[in-house]
Amino acid sequence: MVCVPALPPVGGAWPALWRRAGRRQWMKGRSGRVADGAKPRLAVLDYGMGNLRSVVRAWEYAGAEVSLVDTPEGASAADALVFPGQGAIVDAMRQLRATGFDRLIRSWVEADKPFFGICLGLQALFEHSEEGDTPALGILPGRVRRFVFPAGSGLKIPHMGWNTVAFPGAPADDPLLAGIGAEGGKFYFVHSYYAEPADAADTFGSTRYGDLDFCSAVRHDRLVATQFHPEKSQAVGLTLYRNFLQTL
Repeated sequence: MVCVPALPPVGGAWPALWRRAGRRQWMKGRSGRVADGAKPRLAVLDYGMGNLRSVVRAWEYAGAEVSLVDTPEGASAADALVFPGQGAIVDAMRQLRATGFDRLIRSWVEADKPFFGICLGLQALFEHSEEGDTPALGILPGRVRRFVFPAGSGLKIPHMGWNTVAFPGAPADDPLLAGIGAEGGKFYFVHSYYAEPADAADTFGSTRYGDLDFCSAVRHDRLVATQFHPEKSQAVGLTLYRNFLQTL
């Protein structure tokens, strides 16, 4: 494993210098790992939760060579790691520990390798979730909270369907947002909990539900994760996937 700064303590912040270096790396586009003309190799974690067919098909359509891996060793040759998720975080964390994927995800991110998390794959990156009072991976400082709205608000839980994601802090030439723009677009959601990053700089995308603006995407160095499902978000979701592949 390459030598990188250690993860911060609970509630701590990542070094600003490392954060700026990571952002510069994103803005450069391709890292040089993938040869010109070759398909980027993605390892999609199969830890026993959910049907991953739509995730795999979407990444393949976006131009990736995709492998479903059920052991950490299966990801060794991948250019990027994809962590999809659905269901309860209590069960997900149990499965991640049982398979050793919890250690893989931590070491992958520490090594500054490209990573994409989806839905529960975003929530599990934080320190703690209110769902089942569950300690999570602790890669990003912050917590995951349940939506709570006043009686009679008319707002349903789970938050399900199409909603707008904006990327207000992104530069105009951000390679992840080519063809999307900082104004964003409508993406598909299914969730009852949302992430609350302790470091506002980790918030990449934002969405409003009722009177609440919540974090719907995070980015930290070469880590990207979305609360929404790009694979269910038609053209704009596939564009985001293609853009991510172009950075590899």
